Amino acid sequence: MSAQEFRLPDVGEGLTEAEIVKWHVAAGDAVGINDVLVEIETAKSAVELPSPFAGTVTALLAEEGQTVAVGSPIVTIGEPDTKPTVLVGYGPSANGDARRRRAARTAEVEAPPRSPAHALAKPPVRKLAKDLGVDLTALAPSGPGGVVTRDDVLRHVDTGHGEAAKPERATRIPVKGVRKATAVAMSASAFTAPHVTEFLTVDVTRSVRLVDKLKTEPAFREHKVTMLLLVARALLTAAREFPEINSSWDAEAGEIVLHHEVNLGIAAATPRGLLVPNIKNAGALSLPALASALTGLVRTAREGKATPEDMSHGTITITNIGVFGVDAGTPILNPGEAAILCLGAVRRNPWEHKGRVALRWTTQLALSFDHRLVDGELGSKVLARIGQILADPEWQLILS
Repeated sequence: MSAQEFRLPDVGEGLTEAEIVKWHVAAGDAVGINDVLVEIETAKSAVELPSPFAGTVTALLAEEGQTVAVGSPIVTIGEPDTKPTVLVGYGPSANGDARRRRAARTAEVEAPPRSPAHALAKPPVRKLAKDLGVDLTALAPSGPGGVVTRDDVLRHVDTGHGEAAKPERATRIPVKGVRKATAVAMSASAFTAPHVTEFLTVDVTRSVRLVDKLKTEPAFREHKVTMLLLVARALLTAAREFPEINSSWDAEAGEIVLHHEVNLGIAAATPRGLLVPNIKNAGALSLPALASALTGLVRTAREGKATPEDMSHGTITITNIGVFGVDAGTPILNPGEAAILCLGAVRRNPWEHKGRVALRWTTQLALSFDHRLVDGELGSKVLARIGQILADPEWQLILS
């Protein structure tokens, strides 16, 4: 049986490419069906790809860190006894023994005289010497054939020679994975949807008290209860009362799409970058179920386990910059959505309450919306309704 190619699949809607993050196999390894072959990173998530074949890995066709187009072959798998033929550096090769024998014979040859103008050294050693300010031609090589080794360089520095490495003036970081996807999406959103942002400062003292109360309730003890939970419920309530806020612009069809379900996105800062997984049909959840979904969603995203499905089909988003101690922002819309709500830090501030000035818990909300879909009146009503609920959450949630 000839070797079978495994091509990079489309693991998410609209995926065009992915980065090879880590190979879990090497050429010559035996694999079974569903054994993990490789971890890839797409624009939306990190995914482990299982093997669709059983046999022996004969070749890895892409390197770690390489971006590969969907449909491109990335590994070949043959019969268990198939001899591997691989890229350099990825496993055994047909002439590996011959190369080793030639190296052994070379070591027996008398070292040629070293030219004072040129020192023999491998690229990593040359880089080390450059970083440490060491002149390779000034060193006595100890390696086979008169090659300067890493130890020669370090020994030279330890004896007080060499110059301090000159600091780099700048660091260049490749743009790929989530960072690349975020850059493309945010640029497209910012220059496609006409953004409007409105602000509202709210007395959330009663919401703070309700959060403290819910933390002691048995139904919430297994979940993380924060102001974000009440903000999410307030937004879901407002979206039910003003369904136009939960919509999309279909330029190709020339239509406005009103979504019947609210897939609530939560912007999460993760080691991989900004991710926005969403809770499907969040408006149908009870408050305890919503708390559970929020806790699980954020944890999954931060652990790098969010699936492409978790990241797809969002209809409206919340971003919580208050956790960073920031009061307000003007968030950019998640592409394809009509609005995004920004929650600022909750702080104690002087506030007029019942005819007197007192210290109250306040926060600033910001609602950015696509002016093609949402006019100023609708955006203002939605933001005011959210603020009204947070100012008196127990009564307003009962009424809603």
